[in-house]
This record gives sequence, structure tokens and C-alpha cells, in this order.
Amino acid sequence: MVKRIRKSRARPRRPGPSPRLGPAEIEEMRAAGRFAAELLDAVAERVRPGVSTGELDRLVESLTRARGARSAPHGYRSAGAPPFPGHCCTSVNDVVCHGIPDDARVLRDGDIVNVDVTPVLGGFHGDTSRTFAVGDSVSPRARQLIADARRALWLGIRAVLPGARTGDIGHAIASFAESRGYGVVREFTGHGVGRQFHTAPTIYHYGRPGAGEPLLPGMTFTIEPMINLGHWRTQILGDGWTAVTADGSLSAQWEHTLLVTEEGVEVLTLGSGETPPL
Repeated sequence: MVKRIRKSRARPRRPGPSPRLGPAEIEEMRAAGRFAAELLDAVAERVRPGVSTGELDRLVESLTRARGARSAPHGYRSAGAPPFPGHCCTSVNDVVCHGIPDDARVLRDGDIVNVDVTPVLGGFHGDTSRTFAVGDSVSPRARQLIADARRALWLGIRAVLPGARTGDIGHAIASFAESRGYGVVREFTGHGVGRQFHTAPTIYHYGRPGAGEPLLPGMTFTIEPMINLGHWRTQILGDGWTAVTADGSLSAQWEHTLLVTEEGVEVLTLGSGETPPL
């Protein structure tokens, strides 16, 4: 689940320092990240035409409970919105993020769907998402969007190393995506994650090289670019959660939870057999 940028006329408070985890906490984060990836591996086997997003949500709920974990999105509160009712987010076609699972929303051949899970295992959050092509009739343009959104994520990951800054991540993502004519969503961001769901640093998916907070060993955070076929602007539906593209264009998103190490970066939420697309 992404972090929403709250707009206010008041002067924003300066955020506190980003948490840095010790060795024991890092091991807990690795376990939470592995479990989050396992959840999406299971979801991948169930995504097909005729399956409802409500069914996917119940799958995530049952696997999470069986592991003695809980789903961080379930009951999550955000200003101006009711508690989130799902155990995962299911965002179909023009839904950018925070789509609410529902038995009435049945996946159709040709759809694309992002599934975003955040289990809390041993008190630590593992946060990851993937966008899936549903069936055999997904258009070549939609498949390319999915592939390019994943490539944008990995370009952002490649920018993570000790001493780099958050702006380097956003610049790597936006430079690639915008060069291909996509809109890079600005209203939602990646975020620090660990014992808490959302902490500093804020990871914008656009930015200037050398700008932003420095990356230091022991920091854990998500990178989760939302890439639109059209304009980057979004709007929130009446349920207070579902964000859709303002122009009705398709949107794709991929997300990983990362650890900054002494040598570079460790991806904590790699799926089974997943390799970087670069």
C-alpha cells in the first residue's frame, strides 16, 4: 500500500530521521519480506478470467492467518477515508492503487490487475506488489506497460546504494518512464517500512539527482512506481480509497521492499525465480 501525499496550506513539519535497523531487526524484515513474496506467488497461480478480486483477498487472508501473521491494510485508517476493508489492494485497469477487493469485481480476459500485499510477521511489515496480465487477450500495449513499469522499478532499485539520495531513485524512474511517453504518478509515494507501516523516508518516483535524504545502511523502504499510459494525474473515488487515472488510461505498478546495505541494496521481497529485468 502506497503512501498518499497529503496536501495542506499549513507549513509541513520537518520529518524525523529515517529509522535504521540493527542485525536482529533486519533478520525479522527478511522473514516478513519472504512471506510477502510467497503471498504474491500464491496469488499469481489464481489470477485468471472469472476469478473475483474478493476471492484473491480471501486467499491472502487465509494464508496470512495460517502463518500467524496479520494483514496491515485490513482496517488501516487514512484521513478522510473509512477503514480499509480488504486484506490486500486489487487495482484493475485504470485503478492506480488502493483498489478495494469485491466479489462483484470479476476479472475478465484482457484485464490487468495489481495486487498489493503487506503482511505483518513477527511485528515487521513486508510490502510488495505485482501487476498481472489476465488471460490471453491483454493488448500488446498493456503488456508493454506492465513490463516497462517493472523495468522502472528496477532502475530505481539500481540507484540505491550508501551515500546516494532519494532523488536519485526518482530521477532514474521518471527519466526512463517519461522518455517512453508514460505519466509517472506524483500523488502517491514509496515509504520507509519496518515495525511501522509508513515511516520516513518518502520515496518520490520523480526527482533530481543528488536531492533528498541520504541513503544509509540499515534503512528499509519501498519503491513502488505507478506508471500510466496517459497523464500522471489521479482522482479518488467516493469510497475514499480507490485512486484512478484522471483520463481513464491504464496504470501498472510494481513494488519491492529494500534494505540499504554497506555494499549496495538487498531486495527483501523477491518472488520465486524472480530475476532483475535489466
